[in-house]
Amino acid sequence: MNKINYQEIEGSSSGFIALLGILGIFVLAGLGATYYMEHNGHYVTGMNNQIVWGLPHVFAVFLIVAASGALNVASIGTVFGKTLYKPLGRLSSLLAIALLAGGLAVLLLDLGRPDRLIVAMTYYNFKSIFAWNIILYSGFFGITIVYVWMMMEKRMNKYYRPAGMAAFIWRLILTTGTGSIFGFLVARSAYDAAIMAPMFIIMSFSFGLAIFLLVLMLGYNWTNRPLGDAIIYRLKNLLGVFVAAVMYFVLVFHLTNLYETEHHGVERFILAGNTIHTTLFWVVQIIIGSIVPLIILYSKLGRSRMWVGMASLFIIIGGIAQMYVIIIGGQAYPLNIFPGMEVLSSSFGDAAAYHAYSPSLAETVLGVSGIAIALLIVVLGVRVLKFMPDSLADKDVDPHQKA
Repeated sequence: MNKINYQEIEGSSSGFIALLGILGIFVLAGLGATYYMEHNGHYVTGMNNQIVWGLPHVFAVFLIVAASGALNVASIGTVFGKTLYKPLGRLSSLLAIALLAGGLAVLLLDLGRPDRLIVAMTYYNFKSIFAWNIILYSGFFGITIVYVWMMMEKRMNKYYRPAGMAAFIWRLILTTGTGSIFGFLVARSAYDAAIMAPMFIIMSFSFGLAIFLLVLMLGYNWTNRPLGDAIIYRLKNLLGVFVAAVMYFVLVFHLTNLYETEHHGVERFILAGNTIHTTLFWVVQIIIGSIVPLIILYSKLGRSRMWVGMASLFIIIGGIAQMYVIIIGGQAYPLNIFPGMEVLSSSFGDAAAYHAYSPSLAETVLGVSGIAIALLIVVLGVRVLKFMPDSLADKDVDPHQKA
């Protein structure tokens, strides 16, 4: 491999300023939505006594999970020694930090009392998976920042591999913790499964790589920097493997639940119901977010960068739908408080057949603002620091490429 030179982007064009302005508007809109919900109370949202995690949580968890997967590109180069991926390590790490920051920003602003975070940071309940995640998220920031420092500072390059190994292990633990939030919730029939943890790990690989591919292609296209086919084709083939693996875990999860009689009700609700959750599962998550991308990535369409970008976008849309089905659908199915007993309906709707939820505009704006926060961090990061190689042409990154 030829020597890779990293350089900041110029950031003086009208297009760059316009991009900053658009992202800034979305961020400000998210802050406005937060103020509106906090000032008027959460009754202005679509949440209720049954659906306590709304659409902002869907975006937040999606971004947090994707953050771990975005760092996977750097890990492949560092931990597994794949030369082709090493020039992508800096951008991969920046995107991981940005996605986690965007997700946590939405999560914090949706709590109702953001100032209570101080309590969570100073008093720990180690019996709570939520308390564990405070440590995991903070550790991810710290370890990834040190990892980037080891990559960018020549004096510290000798510690580059150990830092990469630590980041690799930590992100697996982080995603395991995020998946375990749902896996440990035994009261919800749609959760309560040990497979949630590994399923969230492979979901992170898929979502994070799809976002990284889009950022990589758009970034190099807008800055007119060379980007060869070797990297694009390697990443898109790897993305196809991750998408297929996610489908496998989803299949195992639902087949296991169908085998267990106690889960027949929730499986019927998700897979064969007449609600939005069934439509999102089959149409958006499975068809648009999984099957269509696999066809694109492994057919002749996969030779076109435009179609690779479309496949990545479909995977992201399918991923958000999957999070919606898991988080909202899991709460929409009523709690089985007294198994085998007939329960009369109460004011809390515990005996209802279905808990309806319609996200408000404020919730939607807050959720989307998390994506804007992540992209704004990336844009500013590549503007002020050397995260992007000058060239990722085949002759510069592929040792087997002929001149």
